[in-house]
Amino acid sequence: MIKSTPPFPTRQEIINLIEESPHKIGKREIARAFKLNPEQKKQLKKLLRDMSDEGIIQKRHRQKFVKSGDLPEFLVVRVSRINEDGDVFALPLNWDGNKAPPPILISPERGGRPELGIGDTALIRISKSSTGLIGKTIRPINRVPSQVLGILSRSGKGFRIRQTKRGERHELFVEKGDHGEAESGDLVRAEIIPGKNFGLRRARVIESLHSKRELRDFSLVAIHQHEIPFIFPSDVEAVAKEATAAPKQNRADLRGLPLVTIDGVDARDFDDAVWAEPDTSPTNPGGWHCIVAIADVSWYVQPGSALDLEAQKRGNSVYFPDRVVPMLPETLSNGWCSLKPDEDRPCVAVHFWINTEGKMLGHKFERALMRSVARLTYDQIQAAYDGSDSDLEVNFINRVVHPLYQAYFALSRARDSRQVLELELAERHVVLSPDGTVKIIRERARLESHKLIEEFMIAANVAAAEILETAKTPFLYRVHDQPSIKKINALSIFLKSLNLNFSKGQTVKPIQFNQILRKVSDTPYQQMVAEIVLRSQAQAEYSTHNIGHFGLSLRRYCHFTSPIRRYADLLVHRSLLSSLKLEEDDNAQDLDMLNKFGKQLSNLERRAASAEREAIDRYTAQYLSNQIGAKFNAQISGATRAGLFIKLDQTGADGLVPIRSLPQDFYVHNETLHQLKGRKTGRTYRIGQKIEVTLLEAIPITGGMIFEILGDSPSSGSSKRASEAKTSKHRKNTKQNYRRSKSD
Repeated sequence: MIKSTPPFPTRQEIINLIEESPHKIGKREIARAFKLNPEQKKQLKKLLRDMSDEGIIQKRHRQKFVKSGDLPEFLVVRVSRINEDGDVFALPLNWDGNKAPPPILISPERGGRPELGIGDTALIRISKSSTGLIGKTIRPINRVPSQVLGILSRSGKGFRIRQTKRGERHELFVEKGDHGEAESGDLVRAEIIPGKNFGLRRARVIESLHSKRELRDFSLVAIHQHEIPFIFPSDVEAVAKEATAAPKQNRADLRGLPLVTIDGVDARDFDDAVWAEPDTSPTNPGGWHCIVAIADVSWYVQPGSALDLEAQKRGNSVYFPDRVVPMLPETLSNGWCSLKPDEDRPCVAVHFWINTEGKMLGHKFERALMRSVARLTYDQIQAAYDGSDSDLEVNFINRVVHPLYQAYFALSRARDSRQVLELELAERHVVLSPDGTVKIIRERARLESHKLIEEFMIAANVAAAEILETAKTPFLYRVHDQPSIKKINALSIFLKSLNLNFSKGQTVKPIQFNQILRKVSDTPYQQMVAEIVLRSQAQAEYSTHNIGHFGLSLRRYCHFTSPIRRYADLLVHRSLLSSLKLEEDDNAQDLDMLNKFGKQLSNLERRAASAEREAIDRYTAQYLSNQIGAKFNAQISGATRAGLFIKLDQTGADGLVPIRSLPQDFYVHNETLHQLKGRKTGRTYRIGQKIEVTLLEAIPITGGMIFEILGDSPSSGSSKRASEAKTSKHRKNTKQNYRRSKSD
């Protein structure tokens, strides 16, 4: 039989091979990849020389090739960011390419050497992986003096600082005299002292923030970690205390309507009230007339005032298990701007009319005076509607509660027809005891009453955006972009591994995600797929450029309903009142200023979300710190080069299973499939996998928890165990042969 000659590769095929290879390759690897015969290898040698002379490829260390324009093997970089998993990313220091510089993941350092921080520069050696560029630190060049937060403790003749940042396991040494007035156990802000370091890096305390007596309130750590202003300046408090009742003139009187507020049981500020009645118009049978009344915060917070400037700086209120850091002083947020029952309050109200299918037929805004008839909770109104035990009178339920629910059902039908992205993810609720310790952690209830308020608020927000857009008044939209092509492709590959097909068209729509979510409903993959779908989504933000709201399937949308706790809503109120001539002063904002606010408020919103999440993590770690060694049922929620992130079934607590604690093997991280796979055994750990773990370590001050997996991986079958047995036997034989050779 005559052996056929393999096809000789084209220049482009060689370039593609060099680009796609996770490692640098030379002539031998290229010849092997294309299965070339001896004559073709001679031809390949000449072609590679020609391509190198023409500048198409370059020869690097050890006769390996790279595509021209690729980064050199050794490079000076500056650390640009550190993500939530603790991964360090850097960018080339001197980049003159036409495209954006490629991010380089810096490998974790070994031997306890100090890790690089943001702004540090270093000489690194670059290698390729299937997920991108990897950099190994050769030596740091310049470290930026940075500040850290931590707990001070006495150590020998000096002190040590244990940092509060999650994943930061290196302590800092503080010489005696560099600790200022801080005492052992205090929360301190310290400055890292630059210079060569042998052993622990040195630091100097620059501020003592809170004593150890106060540190049971872990929200304080998050507040300081994210530099959230939590004490109002005296001039701001003074302005707030001078506030009085708003005048009644030029306001519609809504005090005769049974408007009610519906909030959580622990809420203290009430910025929205709702009401509904059947529409009496003969042209809208089965339709509804609804009102959403929002606290008139703009009456009290005038542009450019001390109150206004402080609200800008904060951007939003931040909610912790033990406290709220409000955007406005409590004199206003819990006082004149709060729609308390049986008290006259100024408001900006929107009337809207919907048909039986929830389609909005019209709307009208007005500055008004209202008087809430009841402060209701979500549980209370739900029980009243369901016919359970309720402290509400039957007449009140029939007159107020039932119309609200009927209008909500109509709005829900409109929501269903729009095919809104339906992601129902569990949310942790931390309940504290009077002494500040955690009493219980449970999943927050999700009732129809929550959805009722959501739908009323969405309708009001849409009406506000329509009014402002029609008036051609600049304002901040709340936008949510569709997922990027890169994320969609990654999601598609992941779903394919579960035998799920994701139909990709030119325009992705929420209905496609909903179809996938329905397919995995009530299956072991349900939570896992929901998490991955969530990660594929873009982040919502504020912008003057309208691209619509992908998740809500809305062409225009803004935030109008929470001006007590969000500055973006206050800006929308000012735009509305100016465009409708309901404000004596023209408080319209120009486009440049709104663009600046959009970026600033989007960043402050993310800061608040990070701080809230970290505080919950710390309280959760405290709650579990006395259960070291206990066993828990869990689910893998993420896979990284550092190990596996897991989520406990009962509490929703997050923790890490370090890669070093996994059964002995070399594990390869697949970012697209969200998994770690053993190179020798094939043992695979992937997102969504059910596992049993034991708690090894819980550190309340950082919120970090370390776990270890019990038993074998569910994906490891008998063939894997057989492979391990074979490997073990091989090692045993190798050791015996070694002993014989030594004795001979």
